[in-house]
Amino acid sequence: MRRISVFGATGSIGLNTLDLIRRDREAYEIVALSGGNNVAQLVKLAREFRPVVAVLSDEGGFAALHDGLAGTGVSAAAGRTALIEAAARPADWVMSAIVGAAGLEPGLHALQAGATLALANKESMVCAGPLMLETARVHGAAILPVDSEHSAVFQALIGEDLAAVERVIITASGGAFRDWPLADLARATPEQAATHPNWDMGQRITIDSASMFNKALELIETKEFFGIDPDRIETVVHPESMIHALVGFVDGALMAHVGPPDMRHAIGFALHHPARRTLPVERLDLVQLGFLSFRPACEKRWPALRLAREVMRRGGLSGAVFNAAKEAALDAFLARRIGFTQMAEVVEEVLDRAVPQLDAADAAISLDTVLHADQMARRAAGDVIAARAG
Repeated sequence: MRRISVFGATGSIGLNTLDLIRRDREAYEIVALSGGNNVAQLVKLAREFRPVVAVLSDEGGFAALHDGLAGTGVSAAAGRTALIEAAARPADWVMSAIVGAAGLEPGLHALQAGATLALANKESMVCAGPLMLETARVHGAAILPVDSEHSAVFQALIGEDLAAVERVIITASGGAFRDWPLADLARATPEQAATHPNWDMGQRITIDSASMFNKALELIETKEFFGIDPDRIETVVHPESMIHALVGFVDGALMAHVGPPDMRHAIGFALHHPARRTLPVERLDLVQLGFLSFRPACEKRWPALRLAREVMRRGGLSGAVFNAAKEAALDAFLARRIGFTQMAEVVEEVLDRAVPQLDAADAAISLDTVLHADQMARRAAGDVIAARAG
């Protein structure tokens, strides 16, 4: 019986993970489940899956969680320390699906415990890619990508020589505003940005898709996870979201991963790796599908892509600064303090301020330096946002 922990269990990735586990329930022992502040959902899941411990990141929900789990034998906990302690519990396989930089520390502790880390938290690699990979190496752990794009690249590279890779093409749906006139983007609302044409995802990641900050993070993650030179990483807009990534080889061949927009495919691949198991996902009918289309990813429409290339060029702690500024800008957009197009402006200004001040391009990457860069970037973003909201 495999020991499983799911961090971010109440989000879309976590719920899809548990859907797959539910279908073969006797094969798994659930060690830990975590959620953000959705007490009712976490109580429901904990009562069904009976983990050793259920953890809320929001300490304010502890009493409700404790009361909801009374009589189940499931321990209730809340807060950052409790989350880290849960991640350090022995497990064979850990899903890291906490949104944002908050997922970094639990993921590192899972690796230190020797677990296979199924990584849906792209911010971990963006902020601290070398630290994640070195931690896995030292502790004999493994990292398996769960983003659909990086799972696709990972699968396409099985049995291949990385030296034969000429390019990696990451596809993007284009999000909610891919067909909007460029001049109209400045007036886009959070509600409009949070509606995705293809994927069923959480609010924050859906808005990141509309701004392409999600894709910007994925470009950086591609460089960090696979060691691909930034000049060999491309992105194209693919409205149908059927091709998740392509790998081009020196002989001119392109290997594409094609499948329906269903995260259970990438999750299931990581859950069962190295085997392939039957998954409850749609089988494509190519004749009915008819055609696949592609468009250029315009950096004028989506300046986050240009900023990602700047981060990859600078290296060091630039990714941590970029991600923190992005999260702060998204918070401000959700609060209607800044407009949709101003998010990229905020991130660019923070990069220009904080990276030189931190000497971030040359700084060593450790948990302490990443957290310091994160905090400093958030303070700088707060100043920039205040000035713009004025």
